[in-house]
Amino acid sequence: MANIRKRVKKDGVPYYTVQIRLKGYEPQSATFGRLTDAKRWAASTESAIREGRHFKTTEAKKHTVAEMIERYLLSAGLTKTQDEHTGLHLRRWNEEIGYMMLSDVTADTLTLVKDKLLNETVRTGQKRSPTTALRYMASLSKVFNTAVKSWGWLEDSPMRNIEKPRAAKGRVRFLDDDERERLTKACKESLNPLLYPAFILALSTGMRQAETMNLYWGKAPANPPTEGAWGVVLLEQGCIILHKTKNTEKRRIPLTCLALQLLKDMSKVRRIDTPLVFPSHKNPLKPIDLKTPWLKAMAEAEIKGFTWHDIRHTTASYLAMNGASLAEIAEVLGHKTLQMVQRYAHLSDGHITGVVERMNNKLFGGG
Repeated sequence: MANIRKRVKKDGVPYYTVQIRLKGYEPQSATFGRLTDAKRWAASTESAIREGRHFKTTEAKKHTVAEMIERYLLSAGLTKTQDEHTGLHLRRWNEEIGYMMLSDVTADTLTLVKDKLLNETVRTGQKRSPTTALRYMASLSKVFNTAVKSWGWLEDSPMRNIEKPRAAKGRVRFLDDDERERLTKACKESLNPLLYPAFILALSTGMRQAETMNLYWGKAPANPPTEGAWGVVLLEQGCIILHKTKNTEKRRIPLTCLALQLLKDMSKVRRIDTPLVFPSHKNPLKPIDLKTPWLKAMAEAEIKGFTWHDIRHTTASYLAMNGASLAEIAEVLGHKTLQMVQRYAHLSDGHITGVVERMNNKLFGGG
């Protein structure tokens, strides 16, 4: 028979523990946030035991979710950047269900936490986005998979049975011609002399902020950064070589026109106490933080709802509007697949029409 008990966590939130004892079978237990879920599990488990369909590994009854997460974090060797994301996600899961035995974790349990994440208000005053909730789920799913495949603590991951929220469409905010002219002017007139060349370089290449800020003159430094992206500027070859990127692959970035000329001008008067292209004033061995002059330039240009990362969207959008294919845009931006650049597809409709028209003219003759 099933025995259901109501308990209360330290924060006052109730939960329910279920114990099933049937003669001739090993006792089973589970924990739920809702009484209805507890009753449903009790009924289905009793039925499964009687029919010989129920089995829980011994290891799953020995370890808690907290122990699983702790072991994963100790063995994963996350970088500081990874810990700010994956580590943050796992610590939140630990707060919610860390006390539970792995054998007690069900899809219903995880769904309750997922729904809680989706309904919470974050710093922006809005609810957490489905995309962010998906990232929380992905982080824990990886830990469960490790516990299944590498440690033998579980037979299967309970994450497999959860309905995942639909990710929001990728945000696309790019500068129109008037906005671009105003912001370019504001950056050029900034009291910080590095803002303008950094902005032009980012706009010309589509590089990420970390890739732009962690550039070195001529050759790799003696002690390159252990975390994040970095690359070198090769003026003679008219290019930038990104040795380390977000997707870990090396990438060559061509330098042309204004961006190349600005870097040539900067190289003539560059600081001798640092190999960085955009060094900090306080510590020349670290890249500069342009947040303050950037926000001031944005205010001067009267531009709202635009971030530094949106410069990358602007580059991609201009490429699409000037006839670049999605494959070409992906190559410029350093994306491994076309999925990330599908958001720019509608901007290249004219190019697609031109491609189809040229094919038809070749096949059937132009009119």
